[in-house]
Amino acid sequence: MQPIIIEPGSSARRYWRDLWQYRELFQVLAWRDISVRYKQTVIGIAWAVIRPVLTMVVFTVIFGKIAKLPTVGDAPYALMVFAGMLPWTFFSTALSESSSSLVNNANLISKVFFPRLIVPTATIMVAFVDFLISFFILVAMMIWYQFIPGWQIVLLPLFVGIAFLASLGPGLWITTLNVRYRDFRYVIPFIVQFGLYISPVGFSSSVIPEKWRLLYSMNPIVGVIDGFRWCILGGESSIYWPGFLTSLGITAFFLWFGIRQFRRMESRFADFI
Repeated sequence: MQPIIIEPGSSARRYWRDLWQYRELFQVLAWRDISVRYKQTVIGIAWAVIRPVLTMVVFTVIFGKIAKLPTVGDAPYALMVFAGMLPWTFFSTALSESSSSLVNNANLISKVFFPRLIVPTATIMVAFVDFLISFFILVAMMIWYQFIPGWQIVLLPLFVGIAFLASLGPGLWITTLNVRYRDFRYVIPFIVQFGLYISPVGFSSSVIPEKWRLLYSMNPIVGVIDGFRWCILGGESSIYWPGFLTSLGITAFFLWFGIRQFRRMESRFADFI
């Protein structure tokens, strides 16, 4: 019989390999969260259509018709708004779902051993399904307005990945705080609501004065929204590269910080839950 050698720190070294070994659990949890979201609801999957469309209409009327803010190039204002709604809806849904994921899975966390990072990551798949539904709405709008995207559209998956990382980092940090301090669940709706109005969803980030634009780009979702509009609207839009790189740096920091805080608390999740 081969002896078992226990080394200090071996579990930490195997952690990322264990994540891959538990990939089937990730698939099960992701599918469960998706089915629970749309099962036994009055309007079901239509909610993923109604929410972004209504928000787009409100922003188009307020910022486009009343405030008369400029659109991007010759693109219809509604199309510009919806191009910003795509990453924002993905980010906000992913952040909300992942931040409460551990508390919602308390029974599983306290009884079964597995890398806990799987739980908040799997919940983000719900946001991805909402994103795919909204993307088909965007395609329908582009057909309606007879708007043809440029070659940049092939880079859209890259910005989807950045949006995923931008939501995962803060989500891991907040879900860690939510396990220890349950009143943090009241903070998330405020963060999401506040973030909607300080992010360039209903308007183009080009309206921000040049001297403040780099500071404004410290909001990590700003670079993602600008990237989405560049991919979808093509030459009608442009990326403010200093701000985009700043957003990438903030995203990388929060991802590192979120994983670090999550890993530090992971062994005590079962005790607090």
